[in-house]
Amino acid sequence: MGEIEDAIERADRENFTRQPPKTLKGQIGYLLKQMGSAKAVAQELGVTADSVNRYRRGARKHARADVASKIDDAVRSRWQPQVRKRRRQQAAASGITVETRARFGYTAAVGSTDDGRFRRLTVHLPATYAQRLFDARDAGASDQEMRGIIAQGFKDIYFQDGGTRATGLSDVEINDIDYLDLDY
Repeated sequence: MGEIEDAIERADRENFTRQPPKTLKGQIGYLLKQMGSAKAVAQELGVTADSVNRYRRGARKHARADVASKIDDAVRSRWQPQVRKRRRQQAAASGITVETRARFGYTAAVGSTDDGRFRRLTVHLPATYAQRLFDARDAGASDQEMRGIIAQGFKDIYFQDGGTRATGLSDVEINDIDYLDLDY
């Protein structure tokens, strides 16, 4: 996963109304309810169905670190889908806030500087950009494509201030992301 995908996942997790199961037995029980069989859970995790049943019964209290990570990811990706869906719909209607520290480069009119430099920005992007970002993610867009959507939003909202300044600015790029966080 790229930086944008990770930021969307973090924003999703912050919106949980209840925490997902923490114990191995609880997590496996939840996955079994969601997926229907030990065989399906085993395929998802890359273990045997017998191992899944041992986790369910409590015969194994701890999974290997790599398997435990897969279990946690599988639970979190399925946890509270309706809450996620509702929050994304709200974001698509009201917009998202992007906080980042990254190097921004841009193409500008002759006579102005186009040297990229690190900036720390917190910008509220309108609903159109939020919808484009979620649609791109659902369509399986690359991290670079999603970066382009955010860069376009920064260009329009931050650099050009809705068309009132820097009208000669034609292209904005986000490079060398130090951190990126989304809130919706």
